[in-house]
Amino acid sequence: MATAEELKKVLKDTLEGRGVMEELRARIRAEIFNALDDKTENKPVLSHENLLVNELIREYLEFNKYNYSCSVFLQETGQPQEPLGRDFLAHELHVTQEPTASSVPLLYGMLHHFMETRNEVLASQGTVTLAEHNVVDEQNLQESSIKPVIVKGGK
Repeated sequence: MATAEELKKVLKDTLEGRGVMEELRARIRAEIFNALDDKTENKPVLSHENLLVNELIREYLEFNKYNYSCSVFLQETGQPQEPLGRDFLAHELHVTQEPTASSVPLLYGMLHHFMETRNEVLASQGTVTLAEHNVVDEQNLQESSIKPVIVKGGK
């Protein structure tokens, strides 16, 4: 018969293997934050720009399933609990997205666009690009199913 210590170790290993322990730790951190958060302190009114930036961050956190980080983030920033919606966000940021890019956060597409643009500029100047230093693996990037978000110029 297994001892209590052996059962404890098997249970801990099983929970860690399933990712449950990390989820519990994150939940505990979130609850501690909630307990320490001063509810009487007024949050500053969100500017339009902060609202948009926070929404990009929310989309990123939710996509990566950083659920507890997202819940703390929303509470701390005063961002509305309901997402603003991807179409609204893309419109406000003057971003046109390819239909196949809708499954990834706008932030990924914007980053890809700017890195690609930077590499094109550097290549036209005869400068070594990040891809040539294997920081960005262009082959894998182009073979992936993620299509870039096309960012329009400002008004």
